[in-house]
Amino acid sequence: MARALVVGCGCRGRELGIRLLDAEWQVRGTTRRAEGIAAIEAAGIEAAVADPDRIGTIVDLVGDVAVLAWLLGSASGHPDQVEALHGPRLERLCEEIVDTPVRGLIYEAVGTVPAELLSEGRRICSDASQRWHIPVAVLEHDPADPGGWSAAAQSAVLGVVGG
Repeated sequence: MARALVVGCGCRGRELGIRLLDAEWQVRGTTRRAEGIAAIEAAGIEAAVADPDRIGTIVDLVGDVAVLAWLLGSASGHPDQVEALHGPRLERLCEEIVDTPVRGLIYEAVGTVPAELLSEGRRICSDASQRWHIPVAVLEHDPADPGGWSAAAQSAVLGVVGG
């Protein structure tokens, strides 16, 4: 049974997690704060506190993960912090997962984050895919369509592992 790690396991991340659980995947979801654990666990997803600003906390969770979903297209916070999530933090993540069991990366390229940051994230993922042969899927479905978004996200996860 394959496992996915959903980084940014808010409402949309939990919906993706539920779809993957229904498809007999194991799913781990992250939250930055302990207060978010209950909602993730209520969806049947294994919860973990991890901060995408500290890539080591994410990498610590990938030892048994086939697909990592970076669902931060609507991340909030200080503008410099949000920019880093779609720039240097994402780049570092791509470098770190090369030597792990992760065999696919999903990048959420839509949401409330400024378009230029999402474009930079797409570029980073494309470069990583070419350099290290990491299968990457860029999720571009409008999150205002929750059912369509979660179906597209599930399709992306299955697509990067050939499922």
